[in-house]
Amino acid sequence: MNSSTFAFMEGNPIVSIVIPIFNLSQFLGETVESVINSTFKQVEIIIVDDGSKDGSAEVALKLKEKYPEKVSVIIQENSGPAKARNEGIKIARGKYILPLDGDDLISPTYIENAIKVLEENPEVKVVYSEAEKFGDKTGKWKLKPFSLRSLSMDNMIFVSAFYRKKDWEKVGGYDERMTWGWEDWEFWINMLKSGGEVVKLPETGFFYRIRKNSRRKSTNKESKQKTIALINSKHLDFLTTQINGPLHYQRSLSPLINLFKDFFGKK
Repeated sequence: MNSSTFAFMEGNPIVSIVIPIFNLSQFLGETVESVINSTFKQVEIIIVDDGSKDGSAEVALKLKEKYPEKVSVIIQENSGPAKARNEGIKIARGKYILPLDGDDLISPTYIENAIKVLEENPEVKVVYSEAEKFGDKTGKWKLKPFSLRSLSMDNMIFVSAFYRKKDWEKVGGYDERMTWGWEDWEFWINMLKSGGEVVKLPETGFFYRIRKNSRRKSTNKESKQKTIALINSKHLDFLTTQINGPLHYQRSLSPLINLFKDFFGKK
């Protein structure tokens, strides 16, 4: 470890890794070990079992026994990932939060390099990285470049990005009505629409497991429609500044649709 890194680590900022799990007993240990193996050691790991039926809670409790100074466990009735994350973050002691789903992995240096950016740049609200897929599909995850305009139509920041707990508090956390998914996209809009910079690290810090029957990696028409309706209801002022009106089902066409509606509405 070089001297500049050691000086930074001596400051001991705490990072809270919040891991919601639902029937992930076979993957949870690997996920937790990827955090334990990080070069940044000032972390706590909060596992929130969201009503699993496969013994995930028992695996979580064994990990707590193995790492008593690092791991804590919350067990709740099945309520969805948004509530699970919120419940974990409520008890988090960390200045910074990293949500991490219980079947994904992080690189050894992801935490250290992300926290360095946040510590040195108070205007930065969110830090994420390059990412790779593994499991049923492999390869680099090609993420669109970030901009507020792009974010208004699609999500290019995966859920496992770093942010300050105080910013989570300001926006009221993840919207727990979004039990069907997509809650991280709405959360980023809610957090970033008032300003703040976003940094994407040039390293591959996040590994996204692709598997069948994942509740968070499947989408359908109804979920998409409910997400668009909720974002329109909560963030219409923001959408109007970015794309001149609400989101439509064909999200990428929303600016054009709004332009035509505005043009013909004035005729």
